[in-house]
Amino acid sequence: MSYMVISYDISDDRRRNKVANTLEDYGKRVQYSVFECRLNEKTLAQLLDKLKPFPERNDSIRVYQICCEACLRRVILLGKGKIAQEPRFFVV
Repeated sequence: MSYMVISYDISDDRRRNKVANTLEDYGKRVQYSVFECRLNEKTLAQLLDKLKPFPERNDSIRVYQICCEACLRRVILLGKGKIAQEPRFFVV
């Protein structure tokens, strides 16, 4: 699994809400238009396919992949909030 930071700048309210709703299924919202997610390659590809229709003209969706756990530990957070963590256990 890779750690991703996904941000978006979508001008249309309806499309912006659809992007946010889609991302809520894959990660945690950490700011209004920023999500943190842990995704494998297959899930990332599925998410990108779902997001492709939304950006138009000057809109953008950016996916920043944090390369490894060592890089993730180097993330600097100023102010309120936490780095989204993967659950340590799963209930089946």
